Amino acid sequence: MNAEHTYLYFAYGSNLSSARLRARVPSARPRGRGRLLHHRLSWHKRGRDGSGKCDIVPTDTPSVVWGVLYDIARIEKPALDAVEGLGVGYFEKEVRIVTDEGERLALTYHANPDRTDPALHPRDWYKDHVVRGAREHGLPADYIREIESIEIVVDDHRGTTPKE
Repeated sequence: MNAEHTYLYFAYGSNLSSARLRARVPSARPRGRGRLLHHRLSWHKRGRDGSGKCDIVPTDTPSVVWGVLYDIARIEKPALDAVEGLGVGYFEKEVRIVTDEGERLALTYHANPDRTDPALHPRDWYKDHVVRGAREHGLPADYIREIESIEIVVDDHRGTTPKE
């Protein structure tokens, strides 16, 4: 894809999974892993199903959110914006991602503060997407263990709740 027809997107939650992201935007192509410095991963964004979804939260500490950079066709951006609830559930943010090849600017989403609740937990299937994507892209083992340690809510109605 021609660079002027694509944009760089930083995935850190369920969109880490290439299969999940390509189901939403078929042009998505992984370009490598990276780190968002001075942020932490939170599961406090209220999803349409009432459970916790991932968010990036700025910190004053040396914390890191690992993720994956993807090239996505600009023409597909409205589709991803719609799935992410741009302007309602999430807002867009330009972030500086540290990679093995240097720093890159990318777009990502961060939660609308009005849609967060620190008491939320993700559903089992949602956390599975995050873990699967983290493994797929070789994120650090200790980071994956942190994700795996997050408390979940078992979805007894799998397949009947909206999949965000």
